[in-house]
Amino acid sequence: MKLPRDLSGRELAAALRVFGYEISRQSGSHIRLTANLPVQHHLTIPDHASLRVGTLNAVIGEVAAHLGVDRAEVLRRLFG
Repeated sequence: MKLPRDLSGRELAAALRVFGYEISRQSGSHIRLTANLPVQHHLTIPDHASLRVGTLNAVIGEVAAHLGVDRAEVLRRLFG
């Protein structure tokens, strides 16, 4: 599945709620997300109007590694 090219940081933060991530704080132009299951995990994403593909790819890889699932599964649940 192709990564979306016009996804903002806020939209990604909202989409990651599917996996239990909640906004825990914001400092400047970065949003900190926290998931508490299966163990506590933190992500920091930029609050930009359009995320770069490499940044989005890195966040998806981090979520997949934390959950122990394939990147394709994360993409499917987020955007498919």
